[in-house]
Amino acid sequence: MKEVIQVSSLVKSYSNKKVLDQISFPVYKGEILALLGTNGAGKTTILECIEGLKKYEKGEIKLSGQLGVQLQSSSLPNEIKAKEALTLFSKWNHSKMDQSVFDALGISEFSNKQYKQLSTGQKRRLHLAIALIGNPDIVILDEPTAGLDVEGRVALHHLIKKLSKDGKTFLIASHDMAEVEELCERVVILKDGKIEYQGTVDELTQNTQESYHIELKTENKITFASLKFSNWIGESKGYQSYEVLDINQGLAELINIHKINNTEIIDLKVKKVSLENRFMEITKEEIA
Repeated sequence: MKEVIQVSSLVKSYSNKKVLDQISFPVYKGEILALLGTNGAGKTTILECIEGLKKYEKGEIKLSGQLGVQLQSSSLPNEIKAKEALTLFSKWNHSKMDQSVFDALGISEFSNKQYKQLSTGQKRRLHLAIALIGNPDIVILDEPTAGLDVEGRVALHHLIKKLSKDGKTFLIASHDMAEVEELCERVVILKDGKIEYQGTVDELTQNTQESYHIELKTENKITFASLKFSNWIGESKGYQSYEVLDINQGLAELINIHKINNTEIIDLKVKKVSLENRFMEITKEEIA
């Protein structure tokens, strides 16, 4: 596969503290790659180095193609209308706005409104439309669905998937694990300015013995001295949580031991281990 972004041994510091430490990863043509990490892990700093907005001390960044950018935080003059902003940026880029992109983002519903009159979600859609002016080969999106309603989120995901199939490459920073699981095949997880994981979502979620979480809310809490098929992992919001490899053996064991102890099970949830679970495991020391 053709590499359109290559980040090699990137080092960036603030006040003699390294915020990026030997960061290296490729992004391939037509893929949607997510940068993940808790606040302060370095996601936005990496993006800003790639975008040319921040200088870095060491390393190398290579880009192959035109770049479009939606920043995490950006603004336009309060009085400018949405359609005027699109016209202005189109002239700067010597390009016209793709009408299909315009329609997919629902810009027409607020094109005559001033920027100060737009909702947060409408502003995010407008910023993305501006990023796509000029038909860029590579699109960088920092928290693209922040502030979007469900309808806007679905429309944006559909557009990103379509543009990816057409050969555009997306590099996304996101806190939304459901979004990442839906859009991305590969992820890069950052912790303390270093890469803790780099690979596919499938490899990350399957690379473990425990494949399911069982959550039980019971009439009375009981403590188990030992369990053969289930591993107790904690309690949250009144639910006791367990990790199990074999869902049938795990469920049978837990239901049977509650029956023996004459403890009624009020509610039961079974969840397949998700990207969010693995992300929390990888970053738990940093969060703590």
